[in-house]
Amino acid sequence: MKASKIHIALPVLNESKNLPAFINSLKAQSIQDFSLTVCVNQYESWWDDEEKSAQCFDNQKSIEFLQSVQGLAIQIIDKSGKGKGWLRKKGGVGHARKTAMDLIAQTAKDNDLIVSVDADTFYPTDYLASLQNSFQKHPKMIGLAVPYYHKLEGDETDRLILRYEIYMRYYALNMLRINNPYAFTALGSAMVFPVWAYKKVGGLTPVLSGEDFYFLQKLVKNGKLGIWTETIAFPSSRFSDRVLFGTGPALIKGNTGNWDSYPIYDYHLFDKIEETFRLFPLIYEKDMKTPMDEFLKKQFNTEHIWQPLRKNYKDIGNFVRACINKVDGLRILQYLRLEQSKIEQCNEDILISFLKKHLQYRMENNYSKVFDDFSFDGSSIGDLNKLRDLLFEEEMRLQETVL
Repeated sequence: MKASKIHIALPVLNESKNLPAFINSLKAQSIQDFSLTVCVNQYESWWDDEEKSAQCFDNQKSIEFLQSVQGLAIQIIDKSGKGKGWLRKKGGVGHARKTAMDLIAQTAKDNDLIVSVDADTFYPTDYLASLQNSFQKHPKMIGLAVPYYHKLEGDETDRLILRYEIYMRYYALNMLRINNPYAFTALGSAMVFPVWAYKKVGGLTPVLSGEDFYFLQKLVKNGKLGIWTETIAFPSSRFSDRVLFGTGPALIKGNTGNWDSYPIYDYHLFDKIEETFRLFPLIYEKDMKTPMDEFLKKQFNTEHIWQPLRKNYKDIGNFVRACINKVDGLRILQYLRLEQSKIEQCNEDILISFLKKHLQYRMENNYSKVFDDFSFDGSSIGDLNKLRDLLFEEEMRLQETVL
């Protein structure tokens, strides 16, 4: 099968310092048959805002730099020059990604690949080749959430990014453990999908934040999403307020000691989600009580959660798929947040309890001291990094078994 051509979609805002290294990483790729579409963007009103105008001028520097690059096919979408910026109700990184991807989809072939990237992320030389190879092996795959590993900066910021990454990996491990279809980690800097898949799901929805999460969720509802490949993206661990949630805002909140939005969920809650999903085939025959009933009835404002699905889907396969689409990744997160708010056990105790229950075979002698009096605030950055690596290795092992 002929390898698909790669089209890279890059949103740019205040990235002039990161672009040279990013472009060098593209020039170092082992394959060079790709194009780059860049949407340089900000709100039009920022030109008249003293606190924001510096980012407007930085965007102009980015455009000048991109125009000077030799040896790469670069298409620049200028949503930053005076008179070209976003209007108040339309803008942000979601719109920038969508604008670049939509332009690619207009001319690319259906089997070509759209690779979503960020300028502050490091991509190893095998990155594009590995993505291309994954879709050659799995041509029906609707998309791929690429494994990631945050770069450390050698300062106290490392404690924050490790805390956030441990939260993400703990969540992913539990979703993998219960074999849930929404077991993906959404990073706009680390996802790829065929043009036909992008068109099938109606493209990317440009919400203010979390456009990557909602897009991958749409892919899951329409096909098989891959979550492993033989390469890794290395995102930056920088502070950023360009979105409402994600890595940047997590670090900003975490720097004030506020981790309420990123708890270590009691792993027993994931067991309840697993039981609910396991009951879907039986609910096709008649209503049955599930652990998520109380939450779902309130969420959908009905006492009859499943009856409409039985009416609309007359075979068990489509019924189960409809149930999975109804209790999606967003509903799962909402359920976890609600139920976790009722639990008083601290994050560290929940995490250690999970590790002893489900990763005991991985907790060898070199990890024993890490978990003695473990604390996100008090343990050393070295110990936090050991814990991150433990979770990372287990996550990669489980991800590889999915496809």
